[in-house]
Amino acid sequence: MQNDGNTVLLPQPIGEEAQKYLEEKGINILLAGEPKPESVAPLIKRAKAIVLRTGIAITRDLIDQANELLTISRTGGGVDNVDMDYATKKGIIVTSSLGINTSSVVEHCIALITALFKQLFLMDREVRKKNYAVRYKNIPRDLAGKTLGIAGFGRIGSELARTCHTAFKMNILAFDKYLPEEAKRELDSWVRFTGLKEVFGSSDVVSIHLPLTEETKELIDFSYFSLMKPGAFLINTSRGGVINEKDLIRALSESLIAGAGLDVLEKEPPDEDNPLLKMKNVILTPHSAALTAECVNRMAVEAARRVIDVLDGFIPPNIANPEVLKHKRWESLKERNTHS
Repeated sequence: MQNDGNTVLLPQPIGEEAQKYLEEKGINILLAGEPKPESVAPLIKRAKAIVLRTGIAITRDLIDQANELLTISRTGGGVDNVDMDYATKKGIIVTSSLGINTSSVVEHCIALITALFKQLFLMDREVRKKNYAVRYKNIPRDLAGKTLGIAGFGRIGSELARTCHTAFKMNILAFDKYLPEEAKRELDSWVRFTGLKEVFGSSDVVSIHLPLTEETKELIDFSYFSLMKPGAFLINTSRGGVINEKDLIRALSESLIAGAGLDVLEKEPPDEDNPLLKMKNVILTPHSAALTAECVNRMAVEAARRVIDVLDGFIPPNIANPEVLKHKRWESLKERNTHS
């Protein structure tokens, strides 16, 4: 199908390859001046689709101003910057790039874990202060034989567990409320599934891989931090909102845990007076785990392809609101196995 006349809104640039793909399919591109409601609102009226990064939330108010919107295609794996209930009510297909960022996020998790166990930030700081004798304090620790706790055994959590078990001979504890029991049994030769309390209480490092939902909002609070070993670390590359940040700050301040590696925060960017910014046992990265050059390109291209799927009358992969397909506007959508 030719897409001449179909308009796709980009609240933020999505990369040369992805934009070129859309243009080659006959798409008219609308690029917002900046990812703010006042810039996006006038353009959304004409858009058949949106390729959405994380810089703006597509709210009910914005959706109400969209006259022709068919689909919102996220470049990232999460869809918490879309009013999902309202989009579904309006018959708008929301898709994500879930799974496309897996290897990049796993690599980032491993970087945070190894940096904390090896105390790379401390060692670097001390060498620069000419304290070469720090090497004799035996501060770094081995990963081999330690226990990695995984909260959320989805694509990223399971791949991190597999990599750490294989490469570092780590023991794996995992919690996943929704993974079928049969799937858990298939993994029981190297993963022990248990409750969230034991994951926190028995692990040397806990990595969070939970989506941000009403159920998980601030789920990880002081009651869990207080169970952790004094030498344990916390890793979060999912969403800042799944952790009660004040409780985490308290746990770190009281030395209940040894440190944290955080790619996500409750508020991004953080306020200047956020205590985490001054903590020397915390590694902070700017929600960049998936923002490698390669991964950003992959996610953007796949997001663009899913837009073309919908405009061409095909069911796209990674639909975040599958119930939307019951809407009468989608009665004629067809399956497509490959992209052209």
